[in-house]
Amino acid sequence: MTRYRLDIAYDGTNFHGWAVQPGLRTVQGVLQDAIGTALATLGQSPESAITVAGRTDAGVHARGQVAHLDADLPVERLGAVARLVRQKLPDDIQLLASQIAPPGFDARFSATGRTYCYRLWDFNSVIFPPMQSAVTTVPEHLDIGGMTQAASTLVGLHDFAPFCRAHEAAKAARGATTIRHLRRFEVVRATDPSRTIECWLEADAFCQSMVRSLVGAVVAVGSGRRDLAWLAGIAAGQTRAGDVTVLPPDGLTLEAVTYPPNDQLAARATEARNTRSLDDAA
Repeated sequence: MTRYRLDIAYDGTNFHGWAVQPGLRTVQGVLQDAIGTALATLGQSPESAITVAGRTDAGVHARGQVAHLDADLPVERLGAVARLVRQKLPDDIQLLASQIAPPGFDARFSATGRTYCYRLWDFNSVIFPPMQSAVTTVPEHLDIGGMTQAASTLVGLHDFAPFCRAHEAAKAARGATTIRHLRRFEVVRATDPSRTIECWLEADAFCQSMVRSLVGAVVAVGSGRRDLAWLAGIAAGQTRAGDVTVLPPDGLTLEAVTYPPNDQLAARATEARNTRSLDDAA
């Protein structure tokens, strides 16, 4: 078996998230079907289970998703398989690149960071039709300065349980954790005519709904409905905060996944499997 790295982009509007679900159209399901058919066409084993860097929820998009595939496929046939896969994929998903993965590469556990952008239109924005499927509209005036100040208080190594789905607590009981290192949370307004608000977040990993909850909390401050004291109180909690709005998925895009140098991939994969604590070095 040879491990291959796959770089993927998709419009998540008509997908029920990444992971295969019986009877539902998912990114993983569509991609695995296309790969399996392509492999079978070339007389190769149709087994095509895919491991992804980060599972996206229903409606979430990706420009820079990364996955790996272990396949009984001669290296010289990779180009032919990739061409067939692209022919069989629908318009809302694309295989951007495929290559032999370096030793120790694991799309999920070798990753050192994931970067997301959540895009918003407020009363100061102008709707630009080609972007509509990837932007959320909020019926408010948002103060970028206030949002930036709020976002800055959340950067760092924290337990983000208040901003994660409640079922993450059950995972924690099995040894998982909601501790994450949020390295970047920037809020900017584009200078183009659309005046789109872009919220850029980068972390070692994210819990389910964490990005949409963090942006929802910052939007509440930027709209004037909440203040920094409220946000500080939420962030200090131990469990999911019921008064934090989880914004719709359509504004969220996975922009990039980052990895260490090739000689550090295996070590990073081992490190990522360890349980995090707030005493870890940032």
